[in-house]
Amino acid sequence: MFARRLSIQRIDPSGAAHPCPIRWIDNFAMRNFTNDAVFDDTLPVADGLLEAGRRVPLDRLQTAMEDWFRRKGYIKAGERLAVLEIAPEIS
Repeated sequence: MFARRLSIQRIDPSGAAHPCPIRWIDNFAMRNFTNDAVFDDTLPVADGLLEAGRRVPLDRLQTAMEDWFRRKGYIKAGERLAVLEIAPEIS
């Protein structure tokens, strides 16, 4: 079910990336488990790391997370969110 690993980063006004704390990601995920079924296939793993199923659209996830983080006061004016799929390790 959780086939993808996603990097969730806060980008500050200077362009530096910072992993979002797992508590932010978990807060978003718990809200969406009851409000938007498309995000049910998400699992917060660590700071800056979210696992997700294939049906989770990254563009929609990024928009929804950024909106939620702004409303909660986690990211400020001039900051943005970057949600990127991490390439699987090839052994």
